[in-house]
Amino acid sequence: MGGQPSFDVGDCNMIEIGIVGGTGYTGAELLRLLARHPEADLRFITSRSEAGVRACDLFPNLRGITDLAFSVPDPKVLADCDLVFFATPNGTAMQMVPDLLAAGVKVIDLAADFRLADAAAWERWYGMPHACPDLLASAVYGLPELHRERIKRARLVANPGCYPTAVSLGLLPLIEAGLVASERLIADAKSGVSGAGRKASVNALMGEVGESFKAYAIPGHRHLPEIEQVLGSIAQRPVGLTFVPHLLPMIRGIEATLYATLLDAGTGEDLQQLFEGRYSGEDFVDILPPGSHPETRSVRGVNTCRIAVHQPGGKDVVVVSSVIDNLVKGAAGQAVQNMNIMFGLAESLALDAVALLP
Repeated sequence: MGGQPSFDVGDCNMIEIGIVGGTGYTGAELLRLLARHPEADLRFITSRSEAGVRACDLFPNLRGITDLAFSVPDPKVLADCDLVFFATPNGTAMQMVPDLLAAGVKVIDLAADFRLADAAAWERWYGMPHACPDLLASAVYGLPELHRERIKRARLVANPGCYPTAVSLGLLPLIEAGLVASERLIADAKSGVSGAGRKASVNALMGEVGESFKAYAIPGHRHLPEIEQVLGSIAQRPVGLTFVPHLLPMIRGIEATLYATLLDAGTGEDLQQLFEGRYSGEDFVDILPPGSHPETRSVRGVNTCRIAVHQPGGKDVVVVSSVIDNLVKGAAGQAVQNMNIMFGLAESLALDAVALLP
């Protein structure tokens, strides 16, 4: 209907896909994006609580797009897929991934199960032992702008978190070029309430967050070790990062204001040129003109990260503003981008939408 590809008719030339845990916001975004993907054949979408319910009855924006119904996860059925996405709570994917990999299925995990390389760090931050620590070394961290070549060969991709995506893309060029003190980095980040997921929570109700603004998890957020791991791999040594997340009274979007100290403010380095050069040719990173201030509404519903770099007063502090849609470039969109890379497709396939405005 409406010229959209159907999920319900198999095609041996298409990528057969399963989604585990499709009832949350990231699962809904995967459905929305894959609905436009000409190479995607979604065979299964699972949910124990919604088994038998059609996806379009739960997500009315999918009416006329698919009649596929949720089903109980069945490892044997999922093993027939080419690719399985996990849009599940932390700790779920690691229970099923070893068997899927053994069956030759490729996996993209949108949760945090395979993001941290250190099993002890995983247990410390997520409060449970890792079920398959032997797979952590082979999992590829799915930030395409950093690990594109490894993603091409990957069987298991750990899709980055939303905050880590915005922060890492904003600081990457400065750290990569060795221009800033990597032991004194600050990330002041803000997210809409959809970042907390679709589960019922008083703290995420608009009646609770509306007309208000607050920081949270100042002593330590689970995304901190992930960001430190990414930036440390770029710097090739441990970094010092102060990361403070905030909750905004809006649904979608992340803005990260990033601060770094130049090692030599008098070098005359053209920071604008540095960022434009580093992201030249990247489909989903947009470096704005000098003096710009990125807005979250400019990336609503799309897989783009918009960045502006400033050096206030020509002094030794660089300020970078980075914005993404936390559900797209921060989750499902980046997952589809990784899928395209893994299967040798055009990276922008099904991700060439225009942001919603207003």
